[in-house]
Amino acid sequence: MSKVFLLLCFLPGLLLVQAHKHHKKIGFYELKRGDLRLNLTNYGATIISVITPDKHGKLADIVLGYDSIDSYKNDTVYFGALIGRVANRIRGAKFTLDGKTYKLPANDHGNTLHGGARGFGDVVWSVESHKKHRHVTFTYDSFENEQGFPGKLKVSVTYMLIGRHKLAVKMIAKPVDKATPVNLAQHTYWNLRGHNSGDILSHTVQIFGSHITPVDRLLIPTGEIISVKGTPYDFLEPKKVGSQIQEGLYDMNYVLDKSFKKHLSKVVVVTDPVSGRKLELWSNQLGLQFYTSGQLNATKGKDGAVYRKHAGIALETQGFPDSVNYPYFPSQIVRPGEIYKHTMLYRFTTS
Repeated sequence: MSKVFLLLCFLPGLLLVQAHKHHKKIGFYELKRGDLRLNLTNYGATIISVITPDKHGKLADIVLGYDSIDSYKNDTVYFGALIGRVANRIRGAKFTLDGKTYKLPANDHGNTLHGGARGFGDVVWSVESHKKHRHVTFTYDSFENEQGFPGKLKVSVTYMLIGRHKLAVKMIAKPVDKATPVNLAQHTYWNLRGHNSGDILSHTVQIFGSHITPVDRLLIPTGEIISVKGTPYDFLEPKKVGSQIQEGLYDMNYVLDKSFKKHLSKVVVVTDPVSGRKLELWSNQLGLQFYTSGQLNATKGKDGAVYRKHAGIALETQGFPDSVNYPYFPSQIVRPGEIYKHTMLYRFTTS
């Protein structure tokens, strides 16, 4: 399986599965513009690889992942996956909506993480459309009471290349019959030096968020919103990840300094001094989960790589964690007739 996957998925320009509506087989899809190339699968609407040039023009895959679909099915760290129905954590694996309490799978120390035991990253999505080298749209119909959540939800995600250096990700969700919380996230792990190049502690990061939602020992928000000033979470000016990391990892939601005059605001800039690669991310969301993979532990990845602590950075734009249990956090409740829209725009350059 692994060798077949590699051969088929990474041969440039090869479309493995003809995309048509409601297609439920697992397939692999390539997008390519100039030197920017993506490989994706409709299993979990997952990004498998992102291949870009460094400052010398040398190509490398800059996202962590696996060689086989079986590995993605057994994955516990959400490499490249589209997360839902509600990304991040829900305290006590329950919430109350319109007077009714909903109980969810407790898959993370008594709490619900990333949609439950079988979230959107663990299902086969339909392929709505695929224009070779330009875009692919995956859709999923989440059923009533899936992982304990109320109502039916129609979800789509489009991955689209814009020009030669930009990747747009557009997530849309529409409740069919009941109000439900929705908080989708894209969970790719980035290492701009190359997925198999070691840790990201020398990467420089600038986050356009001056506040965070601090958490307890189980990474559940305390309900506070505090300034990053004077804390190790202050990345308002560019800093190396390893310069102030504490307790082994970052895994924190930033309250973004969003400009409400703009559809998209700049969220984060990441640069690698060795390769010269630079990633800029814009989004329309209010939060960013900044995670430096401190919990990876000799995870066997693609191309024979072994991913250890701090092997990648996850940059997940999102609503605030556990918003369903904090009325004063921005609401994630979407009602029938309303549409959830989440846009991300990545720009890849070198310097």
